[in-house]
Amino acid sequence: MAVYFDHRIEAPDSNGAPCQIAWHSSQPVLGVASLSPAAGGSVDLYLQQGEHVGNSHIERPFQPTVLRWHPAKPVLAVGWETGEVLLHTHPTGEQTTLSSAHSACITLLEWSSNGSRLVTGDQLGVLAVWRADARGRLQGAPLVKHDYGKPLTCCVFRPAPPGEDVAQLARAAVSGDESALDMFGWRKAGKGTSLKLGPQEGLSCFVSTDDGGVHCLDEKGKSSQVLSADGPVQKLLYLERRDMLVVITETLLLSQYSVGPEGGTQELMKVKLSGKSGHGADMDWAGQGLLITATGEVVIRLWDLERDDNYVLSLDVNLGFESGETLNCVSYCAAKGILAAGTGRGRIAMWRKVHLTNQSGQKTDGKGQWHLQTPTEVEGNVTQLQWGSGLNLLAANGVSTVLILSEHVMSAHFSQQVAAVQLTPNQLSLSYFSTGAQHSLRTDMHVKGICVAKDTVTVWNGKQVSVFEPAGGALCSAGSFPCESLVLAMHEENIYTVEPNRVQVRTLQGTVKQLLAFSEVEGTPALLNVCRTFLAVGTDTMHVKVFDLSRREAKPHCTAKNLAELIPGLGALSSVKCNANGSQVSVLVTRADGSPDCRVYFYDVEMDILTYFDFSTGRPPTGSFQAEEPERAHSDSSELCGRCPVTQFWDESEPRLFVCETEAMDPAMLSPARVEQDEVLVVSFFTTQEHGLLLQDSYPRPAGVQGLLALDVPFYYFTCKPGESEGAPAPSSAPQMVSRRAMRDFVGLEDCDKPTRDAMLNFSFYLTIGDMDEAFKSIKLIKSEAVWENMARMCVKTRRLDVARVCLGNMGHARGARALREAEAEPELDARVAVLATQLGMLEDAERLYRSCRRFDLLNKFYQASGQWQHAVETAETHDRVHLRATYYSYAKHLEAIREHGLALEHYEKSDTYRFEVPRMLLEDPRALEDYVKKMNDKSLYKWWAQYMESQSDMATALQYYGYAQDYLSLVRVHCYLGNVQKAAEIANETGNRAASYHLARQYESQEEIKQSVHFYTRAQAYNNAIRLCKENGLDDQLMNLALLSNPEDMMEAACYYEEKGAHMDRAVMLYHKAGHFSKALELAFSTQQFAALQLIAEDLDETSDPALLARCSDFFITHAQYQKAVELLVAAKKYHEALQLCLDQSLTITEELAESMTVCRGSRELPEDARRELLERIADCCMRQGNYHLATKKYTQAGNKIKAMRALLKSGDTEKIVFFAGVSRQKEIYIMAANYLQSLDWRQDPDIMKNIISYYTKGRALDLLAGFYEACAQVEIDEYQNYEKALGALTEAYKCLAKAKVRSTEEQEVRLAELQHKLTLVKKFVQARRLYKEDPGEAVRLCETLLEDPDLDPAVRIGDAYGFLVEHHCQQGSFQVAHRKLEEMQKRLPSVNVSYYISQRSLEALSHAVGLPLGRPGRRDSGGEEEEEVEEEEVLGSQHGD
Repeated sequence: MAVYFDHRIEAPDSNGAPCQIAWHSSQPVLGVASLSPAAGGSVDLYLQQGEHVGNSHIERPFQPTVLRWHPAKPVLAVGWETGEVLLHTHPTGEQTTLSSAHSACITLLEWSSNGSRLVTGDQLGVLAVWRADARGRLQGAPLVKHDYGKPLTCCVFRPAPPGEDVAQLARAAVSGDESALDMFGWRKAGKGTSLKLGPQEGLSCFVSTDDGGVHCLDEKGKSSQVLSADGPVQKLLYLERRDMLVVITETLLLSQYSVGPEGGTQELMKVKLSGKSGHGADMDWAGQGLLITATGEVVIRLWDLERDDNYVLSLDVNLGFESGETLNCVSYCAAKGILAAGTGRGRIAMWRKVHLTNQSGQKTDGKGQWHLQTPTEVEGNVTQLQWGSGLNLLAANGVSTVLILSEHVMSAHFSQQVAAVQLTPNQLSLSYFSTGAQHSLRTDMHVKGICVAKDTVTVWNGKQVSVFEPAGGALCSAGSFPCESLVLAMHEENIYTVEPNRVQVRTLQGTVKQLLAFSEVEGTPALLNVCRTFLAVGTDTMHVKVFDLSRREAKPHCTAKNLAELIPGLGALSSVKCNANGSQVSVLVTRADGSPDCRVYFYDVEMDILTYFDFSTGRPPTGSFQAEEPERAHSDSSELCGRCPVTQFWDESEPRLFVCETEAMDPAMLSPARVEQDEVLVVSFFTTQEHGLLLQDSYPRPAGVQGLLALDVPFYYFTCKPGESEGAPAPSSAPQMVSRRAMRDFVGLEDCDKPTRDAMLNFSFYLTIGDMDEAFKSIKLIKSEAVWENMARMCVKTRRLDVARVCLGNMGHARGARALREAEAEPELDARVAVLATQLGMLEDAERLYRSCRRFDLLNKFYQASGQWQHAVETAETHDRVHLRATYYSYAKHLEAIREHGLALEHYEKSDTYRFEVPRMLLEDPRALEDYVKKMNDKSLYKWWAQYMESQSDMATALQYYGYAQDYLSLVRVHCYLGNVQKAAEIANETGNRAASYHLARQYESQEEIKQSVHFYTRAQAYNNAIRLCKENGLDDQLMNLALLSNPEDMMEAACYYEEKGAHMDRAVMLYHKAGHFSKALELAFSTQQFAALQLIAEDLDETSDPALLARCSDFFITHAQYQKAVELLVAAKKYHEALQLCLDQSLTITEELAESMTVCRGSRELPEDARRELLERIADCCMRQGNYHLATKKYTQAGNKIKAMRALLKSGDTEKIVFFAGVSRQKEIYIMAANYLQSLDWRQDPDIMKNIISYYTKGRALDLLAGFYEACAQVEIDEYQNYEKALGALTEAYKCLAKAKVRSTEEQEVRLAELQHKLTLVKKFVQARRLYKEDPGEAVRLCETLLEDPDLDPAVRIGDAYGFLVEHHCQQGSFQVAHRKLEEMQKRLPSVNVSYYISQRSLEALSHAVGLPLGRPGRRDSGGEEEEEVEEEEVLGSQHGD
């Protein structure tokens, strides 16, 4: 609990009423401007307790108008109504007056964010911008000066765009961060982006004038008007996150403008704010985009600009405010999340911003996040508030004076059964628990600390120490002495205070009787704690030291330990406590960045070891504790994680017992249902050298208490609000501020003696470490049932069900033992422990355990059993929907039992059981029941009510409600009962209801109205009854129709009836057929010569029918020339050969479907394998005859005759399938057949076909055929393309293949080889001549001429090619006469040849020109147009190949 000490400023007597206040942003210095009608204006500086700074007084005969502190340096800028601007430096008192830039009242002063610029403006519209140096002093004349001609009202600097944080990057670079090094350019080029620094502060600003104009002043001093508001501007605000300018006029018109990079604005929205007109509004940001205003109303208004939401906060008279109290000013402290508002009646209202979550797990926004606190009383009308640099300072301007409110956490202390709690700055409440006495102590100082002992109470304020002792029911002063120690401790008659580098041991009167020295390295003592006879000291250099106080003089119990060496990132010690025997010192610390550490550190004095428990993870450093129970350890860790310790205490008598108070680091992380109660958790441990840290207990801080004060077995002691402590104080005493709650292990044993207390502690300790033998040994002499019950309760926390069984047995709790035994079937440990908690009456623990293991079904049952029906329903609706209807039903039964029929009806309806439960419940109130039935409009209820009315002989009402229920059977039944059969028949005919028709048919049958009875039996689809009546009454015509509508049994029965009767045999055949009795139907059809019926029956025959019957039918169809149907029946009868023969005889096309039906599966017992293959080949042969080659191929393949299959496929001409079939068959013959077929195709144009031919001949080992193919390829190369090189290669391959081939005739093979060899020789010579031509043309010509002398040259080498070679050579050499002779020789040997086919056109033209012959085809024989076309075609092909 915190209070605010108010310090009135020590203003000089000459000062007038304060008119303005201003805190420095980082130092606790307050500037106050005052105005006196007689002396004029003055400005003074004050410290945090109101002390006046001596050299700070500034006095002028005119009024100060504006105060602005430099953002970093202790420099205050003061504007006066004469236009003077003064800079006052603290603490030197140096004063600097700016040059005369202004001649009118100063209306605005504004520093830039880092203080390098100061903007000044006056009433005439003159604005100046000044440069400040690093010390905050302004240099020379203004940088920029503008005259706007209108009074200036507001100024706001635009923040700089985000750039890199140089300091952080530097630290990262020094620590080795590669990316940071890259950005600084300290590494090789190309390994990262360069460092891009934004401007260190925003130097552009917006300035408003009295006529509503807003001007933008950029960094270079250039000014431009960016917007014009609808009236004088009262406030300019800048929302940095959205880069948005907010303008508020004196008429409370708020406008939002987006700001461009160059300062240009665009209006986003405009809204009129609510508020009291004619009153100056005080405004402030209360977070990002949250604007708060006070306009002298009874509320303050908040506008959330980002969410476009608004709401108001009002005062509460129940907290001490008066009705109609107005709010004049506001100030928000972002660091503390506190909004302060000053009222017109001398109070300061404070709202604390809290982050809670609602039931759906979402954070609470808007008004719900602000909690109003108890007001602080000040003097006069509060006109201005401002939070100071320290988070605990608030300055309030109360018209006549200024008060500095300093926040102080209420002091409290407990020792030796005495507790003291601070109520007000100078009042204490004392509680003596050993005697039950209650005292109140009022001092003449503002108490900053309390320390109590058995017979003394010591208070201090940092300057004075006062000691009080009880005497005669009151507290009297026992001594007082000046002392500037900020911390203090007591032991017996000694007081321990601190001063630099030592602890003073004083008497109660302040006399120093011993000094406990600390070295410079050990530092100055900052924290003191006494536990029993040991004093623990923590210093400002993070050392801890323990002293033994058991003797006359204090002696060191251990050497000073430097924790900074053991705890990385340590900032400062915040709490140091030692245990009762001085063996352990616990420490809470803050980190170097100022944040609290989530660990509690334990220093073992004897072992010189530091350990810790980490509340951020919920585990000690080893990672686990109570390792023998992993499920319990996991549950404990999850409960403790995400927390931070805030206070710590050791038991004054039990050195093993430690307790601390923890808070959630982020309350939003907790579940919504537990955020209120579990935000603060009290956690206790056993700590020993042998076993380390052992969790003893943890539970939420009880409601109504404020904080943990102490631990003294068997109680926890808490500070609480007045009136919320246990017990009632004496009438004359102050309110009791301390409440004690029994420890978990001592519930019911609060008044036990010391042996029992020690036994229970030992039992709890041994139970925690799992030593059951020692645990039971420690309590073996205890016979109290209360003790055993308490230990059983202990087992709920420790989850030791084995121990719980023993405790229940000693308690004689048979029901609990049975429930625990039955709970063993549950897989979750927490669920079993919850059963134990329920039996022991620990309902809150049971509920928590069920939730922790997520057994919402058991939680639902628990809520029902404990009568918490609303919770049961909520649990079922949100988590246990499987049992939702059952829960509604059980709740309805409960409500019915307590006569809550209205709610019971509602929940019977939700459980969907109202159709029978509500009539049962309301049966005693027929009128209410009838009204309910009418209201529900439910057919089931209508029927129930009709039945009830029928039982009461009210047939008219029964008929009415049967009609509502559409229960036609009951309507017909009642009408028949009443003798109104005609009406019943109408209902049955109209509705077609089968049950009603059946009932009416029975009624007619009983009255021997056969036709009506048959009619309604038919409508009821009770055909067997209708058939029975037709047979009995000779209704043969109706019988046929009914039999066809009925089932096969009834058809057979009707057919037998017709057959026996000998009439209507066609009907008998049809019915036998419809009933599926084909043999009987056919037999009867043949015997009665009903051929039409026979044909219909045959259509339904299939392979499952009798073969003999099928054969008989097929003969019938052959006789009547219906061969296709006959074939199908023969196939169905498995007479495949007959069917096939019939197809051949009658030229029936064998379709694929028919062929498949005649195909017998491999391994079938119908045919042997040989017969099966024969059948398949016959089918294939038939398909071949009919030209269905693909189907023939398939059947040949199924028969295993792949050769015939390939032949069939070759006849089809399907090249793709032929290639595929050859590939999968893998037979020589098939390969050769496929290759032979492919040779018949245009293989010259398709390389794939050529590859397949070669591949197939190779795989078929037909090398002689392959040689022939290569020889053909060679001839094609010569004839088509004149490519002798490729022809040579092909002939070579042909020779190789032929040489390897195995042929029948060796002589024939030798002849072919000789021919090939000769061809090879000739082609090789011609190729050699061509290749040699470039090197030795003469030799090449000689070789060619030699070739021409060979009579067998052609077709190996075409004669034209040889002569063409020679002609080309002589033309190139210029020997045209020789070339002409060669040409003539060629024409003689090849008289009909086209010479241009062998000789290039260019050579022919040159020859013609040289010899004088006409260009043409000399010697060409005119053999007709056809030959000429062929030659021309050859020319074209040759030219294309050459291209």
